[in-house]
Amino acid sequence: MRVAVVGGGPAGSSAAETLAKAGIETYLFERKLDNAKPCGGAIPLCMVSEFDLPPQIIDRRVRKMKMISPSNVEVDIALDNQDEYIGMCRREILDGFLRNRAAELGANLINGRVLHIDLPKTSTDPYVLHYADMSAGGPEGVMRQLEVDVIVGADGANSVVAKAIDAGDYNYAIAFQERIRIPADKMSYYEELAEMYVGDDVSPDFYAWVFPKYDHVAVGTGTMHANQRQIKQLQTGIRKRAQERIAGGEVIKIEAHPIPEHPRPRRVVGRVALVGDAAGYVTKSSGEGIYFAAKSGRMCAETIVEYSKNGQRIPTENDLKVYLKRWDRKYGLTYTVLDILQRVFYNSNASREAFVEMCADRDVQKLTFDSYLYKTVVPANPLVQLKITLKTIGSLLRGNAIAP
Repeated sequence: MRVAVVGGGPAGSSAAETLAKAGIETYLFERKLDNAKPCGGAIPLCMVSEFDLPPQIIDRRVRKMKMISPSNVEVDIALDNQDEYIGMCRREILDGFLRNRAAELGANLINGRVLHIDLPKTSTDPYVLHYADMSAGGPEGVMRQLEVDVIVGADGANSVVAKAIDAGDYNYAIAFQERIRIPADKMSYYEELAEMYVGDDVSPDFYAWVFPKYDHVAVGTGTMHANQRQIKQLQTGIRKRAQERIAGGEVIKIEAHPIPEHPRPRRVVGRVALVGDAAGYVTKSSGEGIYFAAKSGRMCAETIVEYSKNGQRIPTENDLKVYLKRWDRKYGLTYTVLDILQRVFYNSNASREAFVEMCADRDVQKLTFDSYLYKTVVPANPLVQLKITLKTIGSLLRGNAIAP
């Protein structure tokens, strides 16, 4: 059995690694091997251990978060346990490591861009991938084709695989980010600190950020695609809000990319499964996608290995849909909770003020960090849950009372 994994980011590389480990003939396509996907680059602590990431992958270990409201009220959040942290990565480093590891374990890494896919006429016919082999020289590459039995689509928000199987569209946001190299004295301020800004001036429906990297900071914002014409104005807003802390900085790179806002209507069609951004696995509220991309790639590949009996048979559509059932059962509640939080707290400056006020509560901080670091919707005891609920209501009422 042959499996093609289209896309060499965390989702595709994690899928290819799992398939290759099982001895399945695996082809991993990546059009640009030095690709640096525009991304905030934050990963939870659990990803470091689950995916055996070496220390050099992590640029910064963030243990402090500063939440800044529309009126510039600042709330400082700190992790009590020094062994816990949010990892800050550059995607070119993280993606390259995961992709190369998959290749070392037996995946056939193809520097190619998949352009078109011929669907099978019967349930046993192969899929035919038409791709430009970029390693063969020339700006357009050399056209080649490959027949496979199963396809894992991990090729991002503008997925060619998703279009081939008519997976349907999803609503999406636009993220815009500048990498800025700031003076050493200002960089020391961000040694283990990240900042999150909210307000209409930086985003009408999301948030803006300053995240520390190896030798620079990533300064960016996001908004739903309906407001994408405002994105440069919003970027000006976050630069203005953070101007004292990034003064004297030099822009070394400008990046922009789409962020899926919900899963595609169809994530498995025939013997094709979508993972990562191609499937729409980015969370609301936080806009996080790296961990969920890698996890979905691994879970999808594990299902293929299981139902193919380690490559001895070709799995069916119903077999692949087991991956979806397992995914939705494990993470469905997380996505629902974060969707509700975004709807409640990101719809006005008053609610954003309430959100930042609520973040000052230690129980809220612990619940939030535990949920992020370990990827579970952590159940608090009933009294704590009641306290958080009442505090949320009180903050919203106070915020709306003082709203202009």
